[in-house]
Amino acid sequence: MATPQGAVQPIMSRSVVEQATDELRRAILAGHLAPGTEYSLRELAGMLNISFIPIREALRSLESEGLVIMRPGRSAVVAPLNLDDLRGIYRLRRTLEPEIARRSCTLLTDQELDRLASHAADFGAREHGMAEIYDDHHAFHLALLAPAATTWDIRILTTLWRAGERYIRIGFGRLDPVPAERRRRGKAHEDLVEAFRTRDPDTVAVAVEQHLARNEKIAFSALS
Repeated sequence: MATPQGAVQPIMSRSVVEQATDELRRAILAGHLAPGTEYSLRELAGMLNISFIPIREALRSLESEGLVIMRPGRSAVVAPLNLDDLRGIYRLRRTLEPEIARRSCTLLTDQELDRLASHAADFGAREHGMAEIYDDHHAFHLALLAPAATTWDIRILTTLWRAGERYIRIGFGRLDPVPAERRRRGKAHEDLVEAFRTRDPDTVAVAVEQHLARNEKIAFSALS
């Protein structure tokens, strides 16, 4: 059957609104636009060298993601960090991830674990800060759980990881200048891979629980 004319539109280059949204999101997640800081639309438009209209649309999108709070008039506040939210995110992660990991550890291949061990070592590299490794770090944890994760598991975990992204990037980013922290980060993920190599569900569940609890404590301390 022929496709109706105009049913599928050709892909156009990204709009100014999309570009503004992406750039503001990146700056907020990295902490360059500081939590709790108020900016006028004029300031933000000047930073990006664009007009008010796309800035306003970009901020509406970011407000729906919980990253900004729109003010009456022509300003917006970067959403403050809420440490209770951070606790809630980790509480849910500690509920889900160890249970999925118990099943996944028996399904991961040795080749996949070797690959993940190599990535884990990279997390401790002196030249790699949290901003550089965050996306790979997300992919690392997903790969450990993927063999036993359903589509809904991944959806829920991805939502939690995205909700926690700003806290993790800012909190751990503040520790990047400390060489010992980068070494700890690498070894913590290498140890996690080694726990999965045991293929013992109880060992793996405990390792994942401890990994998350330790990260929550470090991030909370850095942000406090």
